[in-house]
Amino acid sequence: MNHIVGLVEDDPNIRDIVEGYLLKEGFQVKALDTAEKAWEVFAQEPPDLWVLDLMLPGMDGYEFCKRVRQSSEVPIIIISAKDDEVDKILGLELGGDDYLTKPFSPRELVARVKRHLKRWEVMQPDQMNVQEDIIRAGSLLLNETERSAYFNNQEVEVTTKEFEMLRILAEQENRAFSREELLVKVWGDDYFGSDRAVDDLVKRLRKKMKELPLETVWGHGYRLRSSRES
Repeated sequence: MNHIVGLVEDDPNIRDIVEGYLLKEGFQVKALDTAEKAWEVFAQEPPDLWVLDLMLPGMDGYEFCKRVRQSSEVPIIIISAKDDEVDKILGLELGGDDYLTKPFSPRELVARVKRHLKRWEVMQPDQMNVQEDIIRAGSLLLNETERSAYFNNQEVEVTTKEFEMLRILAEQENRAFSREELLVKVWGDDYFGSDRAVDDLVKRLRKKMKELPLETVWGHGYRLRSSRES
């Protein structure tokens, strides 16, 4: 799938350079010099991701970002010469997903574009309906083919055993697994170590995903509580 990237930048040199890098990576690009033109594109054929400058003539990037967020969660990467922390916070609070300060590396921008599009694609409901390798449990999403994990829409780096633990618990939400059972399922029935390995693994997962409803069943083991329960 050739993703479409909307590039809104009034500096022709920066616009041409970024467009060239994106085209080289196989993206389709709608390069625009004003937010007004970008808004027309958004209304007619919205791109899959926006690369947005803040300081624009007429409607600025803040206002454009705010308008887009009223009806869409499409990724927005902000690029700006404004490097004050308050500007970054405002841009992110208005709905930006990422923020790059000028001057920046075009290669880094392309890498971030790829990462955000990957996350966006995985999180789409229509994708989940057709991909049998997607497991979802509340705010936790696992992609078995990529062996990747997402929590609260953010990718989380997990080890092979951490992924296996999450998969086992997510496939049967609310079921209490004993430590011995998890030890066999994750490490294999030929593992002769202590079941403390299970506790250590759970501890690491809780540290990486602080709001994950991974509960201790005292005297038994662990369960992943369903977010549908009150």
